[in-house]
Amino acid sequence: MTHPNHLIIFTRYPIPGTTKTRLIPALGAAGAAALQKQLTEHTLEQVSGLTADVTIYFSGGGLLQMQAWLGEHWRFKLQRGKGLGDRLIHSIQQSKKNDYQRTVVIGIDCPEITAEILEEAFVALEQHDVVLGEATDGGYYLIGLQQLIPELFQDMAWGIDTVLTETLRRTAKLNLSTKILRPLNDIDYPEDLAIWEKVKAAKVTSTAE
Repeated sequence: MTHPNHLIIFTRYPIPGTTKTRLIPALGAAGAAALQKQLTEHTLEQVSGLTADVTIYFSGGGLLQMQAWLGEHWRFKLQRGKGLGDRLIHSIQQSKKNDYQRTVVIGIDCPEITAEILEEAFVALEQHDVVLGEATDGGYYLIGLQQLIPELFQDMAWGIDTVLTETLRRTAKLNLSTKILRPLNDIDYPEDLAIWEKVKAAKVTSTAE
């Protein structure tokens, strides 16, 4: 541990047919895999200046493939667990074993996320037990914790529009202080692709200025 803040990023090696499958009807298997690659790289660009240690938890492919793709300077770990809940628990558990005070977990589906929002999450964890980034589809694009709370992940129906509501119900039941960050969009379905195009256009404009 070199910093009290720990950012965990969940992603997948972009093998066509295994990733972004809900977008295959619109983009094809190769196109969906290319989007996975682009979103991962975009997310890493956003966190490059973050005041936190970063670990990339991956599935699909292997360590050498991940290093060849993204570079050997990143810390990589294999996702472990049967489902998303188990994998989240395992990653946060490892974070706490390494004595990180504040742990934030994100995926790569939310291209609107920025280092500023991530810093806001870490600051909020100084005063709250849980921080959640509200996704407009009813889920969350970020979860931050001071301590591992398995109850927030166990027996959860993932990928539906009640994930955030159910998580908040559980935090209330456990009497946990919770901070909700600004709502952002995920890229999960063909109708979401316009959001990614908008983000890319903004990047081009920013680079040109």
